[in-house]
Amino acid sequence: MKRIIALAAAFAGALAVLFVAVAGGLIAWTLASSPDFDSEFHPFRSPSAKARFLALYDEGVALWPVESDTVSVATSYGPTFVRLSGPDSGPPLVLLHGAGGNALHWIPNVAAWAPHFRVYAVDAIADYGRSVYTRPITSAADYVAWLDELLTALGLRDGISVVGLSYGGWQASQYALAHPERLDRIVLLAPAGTVLPLSGEFIRRALPTVLPHRYFTHSFMLWLLDDLAQQGDSGRRLVQRESDGIFLARASYKPLTLVNPHVLTDEELRGIAVPTLFVVGENEKIYPAAEAIRRLNTVAPHIETALVSDAGHDLSIAQASVVNQLVRGFLRRR
Repeated sequence: MKRIIALAAAFAGALAVLFVAVAGGLIAWTLASSPDFDSEFHPFRSPSAKARFLALYDEGVALWPVESDTVSVATSYGPTFVRLSGPDSGPPLVLLHGAGGNALHWIPNVAAWAPHFRVYAVDAIADYGRSVYTRPITSAADYVAWLDELLTALGLRDGISVVGLSYGGWQASQYALAHPERLDRIVLLAPAGTVLPLSGEFIRRALPTVLPHRYFTHSFMLWLLDDLAQQGDSGRRLVQRESDGIFLARASYKPLTLVNPHVLTDEELRGIAVPTLFVVGENEKIYPAAEAIRRLNTVAPHIETALVSDAGHDLSIAQASVVNQLVRGFLRRR
């Protein structure tokens, strides 16, 4: 049970895109007033909320499957928390989780990649982790600037690979457009926006989750994570704990804003100059998987695509071994 609870907290990142479907496009949390950056418990609502959330976070840390170190890196957007695994001499691999979560999402994946890479699992700035934002993130350019500063501060100059999931996939695509000279390869795991907009059904089902009752979130999660939920009692419990973890995060943090992860134009997709792999589950709910692959094959055939069976937006956990092998094979190919 402890493992299920901790994995649910870790999984909150990739799937919190469920809230990214309210008025104004892909905005889940709106900021009614400027946050108090100087409060001793920022970005949390209170000291007790901070303690409650970090206790759950630490349960996930206990399940990190390989040896790791951590650093807090100064950027102009605030200190950014990074978990490092793998050999110091390994080629750098940066992991960007989905909106509403943190680096612990990668618990099912990092053991497959750490033997081959120096892995930098990032708690994204202005999100639910140990990074602390000190200025608002208001545009894609802000994310690019933050990530560029972070990579430089980590001593990574070039030859960097990036794996981004959901919102993190969109961030990776934005960085690839701005700084291809620093990258070796990127992997986009079911990126939010980027290739297609959110489906109408996704938006219709997501809207009730803004209501302050666990039922609406859990009902939606059972639909969104259907492949995971079908993996027996353990899968259903994980979905339940995931719903509870999202509630805890939202209750613990001050309201956040999300930059709209927009769809790239044909020209932008063609302009991604680094080797890129797009991976999507066949049962993806945020947009039709086959349509996304068709668009890429038509307008940007240099971007490789892969379809994962028996998975949706939960592909990196529901089919972790398949995704781990796809990513490892692509990143190590020469």
